[in-house]
Amino acid sequence: MSTADDPRRPAPDGPTAPPGGPGPEARPEEPAADGTPAADSPVSRLAATVERLRREVRAAQANADGRALVELAKGVLVERLGCGPVQAAQQLAAIADRAGLTPLELAADIVNEAARDQVSQVAAEFVQRTASPPSGGSGPSAAVRLRTAESGVLAADDTEAMAHALLDNALRPLGACAVAIWTAAGDGSFALSGSAGFTPQEAALWHHVPPGVAILARRALSERQPVFLHSLADTVTPSLGRREWPQGGRMAVPAGTGGRLHGVLEVCWPDPMSPPPPQILRQIEALAQLCAHTLETRPGRGAAGTLPYPGTELIDLAEGLSDPVLLLTPHLDAEGRLADFRIRHVNSRFTDPAGRPPAQVRGALLLEAYPLAAEEHGLYERVERVHATGEPFRAGHMRLTALVDQVPLTVVADVSISRHSGVLVLVWRIQDETVRLASLLQHAQRLGRIGGFEESMTTGEITWNSQLFDLYGRPATSAPLSLRDLSALAHPDDTAVIDRLLHTVFEYRRPSSVTFRLQRPDGIIRHIRVIAEPVLDTEQRVTTVRGAYQDISSQHWTEVALHATRDQLAYSEAESEERNRLALQLQHAIMPPSQGPLDLTGLSVAVRYRPAATESLVGGDWYDSVVLPSQQILLCVGDIAGHGIGAATSMVVLRNALRGLAVTGAGPGQLLTWLNLVAHHLDTRVTATVVCGLYDPRTRVLRWARAGHLPPVLIRDRGARTFPLGKGLLLGAVAEVSYSEQEMQLEEGDTLLMYSDGLVERKDLALNDALSHLLSAAGGPDRPLERLLDDLLAHSRSDTDDDTCLIGIHVT
Repeated sequence: MSTADDPRRPAPDGPTAPPGGPGPEARPEEPAADGTPAADSPVSRLAATVERLRREVRAAQANADGRALVELAKGVLVERLGCGPVQAAQQLAAIADRAGLTPLELAADIVNEAARDQVSQVAAEFVQRTASPPSGGSGPSAAVRLRTAESGVLAADDTEAMAHALLDNALRPLGACAVAIWTAAGDGSFALSGSAGFTPQEAALWHHVPPGVAILARRALSERQPVFLHSLADTVTPSLGRREWPQGGRMAVPAGTGGRLHGVLEVCWPDPMSPPPPQILRQIEALAQLCAHTLETRPGRGAAGTLPYPGTELIDLAEGLSDPVLLLTPHLDAEGRLADFRIRHVNSRFTDPAGRPPAQVRGALLLEAYPLAAEEHGLYERVERVHATGEPFRAGHMRLTALVDQVPLTVVADVSISRHSGVLVLVWRIQDETVRLASLLQHAQRLGRIGGFEESMTTGEITWNSQLFDLYGRPATSAPLSLRDLSALAHPDDTAVIDRLLHTVFEYRRPSSVTFRLQRPDGIIRHIRVIAEPVLDTEQRVTTVRGAYQDISSQHWTEVALHATRDQLAYSEAESEERNRLALQLQHAIMPPSQGPLDLTGLSVAVRYRPAATESLVGGDWYDSVVLPSQQILLCVGDIAGHGIGAATSMVVLRNALRGLAVTGAGPGQLLTWLNLVAHHLDTRVTATVVCGLYDPRTRVLRWARAGHLPPVLIRDRGARTFPLGKGLLLGAVAEVSYSEQEMQLEEGDTLLMYSDGLVERKDLALNDALSHLLSAAGGPDRPLERLLDDLLAHSRSDTDDDTCLIGIHVT
């Protein structure tokens, strides 16, 4: 084989060449951790001698394996040429010399051509994929290595020697440093049948792996395909040889024949490995199959080539079971591959889902008798897996389908499959309607925490089901209690209701039900509903009482919690309603819903206030109009953020504060600056929007400023327009804010509108569009001020359920 098999390291000179350097079994040059002598001590020299002799023995074994391959090729030539052994040897040497091959390489080619088996197929694939001749490289070809390994395996006395033959002749040229051959047992455990490259101490520790230990071999057996690990450092999987090669790569290949897996071949590399190319993988799979044939023919595993057949013990076991049993054996094709399973025997209890007699099923192939078993995750797949791995399979409520006149008939059954000496035992229990309904009733009683009872008045026999014992907190081995003993187990306050139940059942002979508290032996009190009905004979005498108990403790405590929640909710609703009523009264006391026109000097003022549609949303909208000592008129509209009693009280504070500040004679910009400080330093930290104006009747000049509020609207000459916006942050956001003032010269007949956002805001409409609608509604023919405000409220398109405050000022 050329170095293309493993580009990381050169191949050895041949299959007979001993590996260089001491192996991992002994390292005499290193002192032991417990203080043993160093390399120059007698013990170390003795260990080195033993290691040298061991390598020499292995080299001799490899030479013997090569000679066995050459002798096998001579036998092929003797048979084909009709010559003697001496002439065959001369022909072999002459042909090898003319072809430029070694006798060992030519012998491998002759055996491959004669055998036409998997080894020859793998060797041919390797040559084809690598596009390199089998000779001329630094190492032997794949055919030579595989045939040499085969010779060594066949000549090995045990699996330990077989592992050494595989490692030295076939796997070490691929860069491997160790190999392990695992045998799978039926109980899920693994036995280390043979190993090479590991220290004897390490191999002894791993001679047996109990079921449940997740080693790499178990994963390969479960998945039934090769498993590769880049490096042991990437996983916590327990592994043989981890201490020697903690960074090494691993590969585990299932070893099986005829669809049955006998074990796993695990190959170790000293360093991290990339996934091997397909030609290398095929070589290792061929070695695994070679191991499987050897494991199959070991003593105690039956003669080679024979198929298991149910013995009398298995047949007697099947006949002793009360469930339908099928005994299956593997059916192999001409090439020895698993093709199907033969139904060798069915017991006398066998019931076919299609209604066929046992004689019609016995002897048939499984897929012939039940073709729909080949469905994905169906019966055949389960049988094949148990045959391959030996792990038993059990499942409840599995669907079995048979064809009756090309019509699928499906039944539900509990299925169990196990392997015994190569024979598969398939047991199924078809669930009939009675069993299914009984199981359904049992689960319903369990989920509903219901226990049933029956008490005979003539014999005194009392019957409880298992659920009733659990409900009473009594062991299933204890004696059931009579219905008349119920008073002794109930809470003392519930004795009267128990007596009423007994009186109704036994005296009036009518069904009755009551709820009581059961005191269990473990000290737990459960709330129980008992229902009892009498069974009467022809003379109207009570012969039997039957009924049920139901644990309603969770329902009881749920109802108690629900009642408490309802009481708390009613109290909270009443408290909230009272708070809203007080807030609404406070708001109406300060902000009446409507106010008649006020005749001030040169002005006529009218107000409309519309509370929120829901009384629980008491808001903080406010307005004010007052004549100041300077004869100027204060006009303002504000809106506090939020709802409820807090918003209403904050509104009162800001409204009164603005009135007091206006007496100073300051302009609207200064007033809003001071009012912002008031809002910012309130304990509730409110935010609000305000538009504030001072009107001078003598000059008809309106000075105004805004703090985040919508601008006023001026109606003049049947047209309406908004005041130009001035800068102004809403109140309470920051402590230091200055507000700009603007002036507007009003004329006789002008109408001024100041309003809160509840008049125009809509959820589905932009604010500019809403203002446009307001201007359209405000313009038009002249109307009295009162009617104008009513029309604007009536045609308002707001849908935010917010308060609405509207002031109309008409210049006279």
